[in-house]
Amino acid sequence: MLIAQNHLQFIIEVAAIIQMGVILLLNIIPFTLSMVLFLSLILTMFLAGLFSVDTALLFLPYVSHQEFTHPFGPLAVFAWTTLSASASLLSEVDIKSTSITAISLILFAVIAIAGGLMHRSFLILWFLGWFLAYFITSKSFRRSVKITRKRIFTAVGAVIGGFAVLELLAKLFNAEVLSPMLRLSRLEEYALPSIKMVIKNTTLWGHVQGSCYWGANCLGGSDGYITLPMTLISKLTLPFPLFFGVLVVKKDIIDYMLPGIFGIAFDFGYGGLLALLGWCVIVMCCGFYVLRKYRSKRRVGSRVYLGREALLIGALTAFIAQTIVGLFLFNRTINGAAMVTYMFLSAMVIAHVVVVKKSLR
Repeated sequence: MLIAQNHLQFIIEVAAIIQMGVILLLNIIPFTLSMVLFLSLILTMFLAGLFSVDTALLFLPYVSHQEFTHPFGPLAVFAWTTLSASASLLSEVDIKSTSITAISLILFAVIAIAGGLMHRSFLILWFLGWFLAYFITSKSFRRSVKITRKRIFTAVGAVIGGFAVLELLAKLFNAEVLSPMLRLSRLEEYALPSIKMVIKNTTLWGHVQGSCYWGANCLGGSDGYITLPMTLISKLTLPFPLFFGVLVVKKDIIDYMLPGIFGIAFDFGYGGLLALLGWCVIVMCCGFYVLRKYRSKRRVGSRVYLGREALLIGALTAFIAQTIVGLFLFNRTINGAAMVTYMFLSAMVIAHVVVVKKSLR
């Protein structure tokens, strides 16, 4: 049936639509390097401004914030990495990119500060994306990758220092929302019982019927712990179970307290988890394969695929970063609205395979 009957079917249908749309987009629009540079700059500046305004609302009374770092955090990694890769590609074709590089560094700092104040999980995502971008671009542009003991200690020190500053700000402004220790205490209190619940009740294709919040009405799978945005489901009037209002606390047991592998396994079973992990491997392998194709064409003098190469570097970096953080650290990084971003980044990588088969044969 074309109309989805549960959350899983709806997720698969939306993913297929996004994938087909992105494939058409990459085949119809000629993404030149100048176009990609301009679009990535605009998107990075927009997200930097959006995160900054949202974070400023944390300190204003009687005003609510929206937490845009959850759905758009990986998109920011994609935009900034694409911008940085575009600047590097300009240098490859002997065009000065000093000003673009300077702007990208400023935007990097703005997004890191604004996003880090909003969510500590974003700070991990952001610096992981930076590390992956550094590694991938170094390989693409024949730069030496030097991971020294000093750099490792510097990176670890920067992360620890960032968390210490957040804890200090939380004390100064009496704002618990900024405190990393609050997050750790909540994990200590809720994570272990949640893991026990998931492991005890997870089956091959879902969970033990009756083990979820709905009790006797539990579907035994696709019960809404892993979903697309609730507003999208509501506007389409789809009859799926949703966690509204105070019920969100029940969803937080899995969505906020556990890594994504536990949430996906509980709602879609071990089979669903293995299918997703297999898809992640396929996306990453395809991405690196196409990237090698683009790189080989560039090194023999072709400039046709420079824009696509920058797009692929950005999408692949953001997809890997979101996969690592979402699956192994914080489920919310790939759940809800963030899942749409995850589908888009996946599609942005896979779509290059279709283009390559047609154009680079």
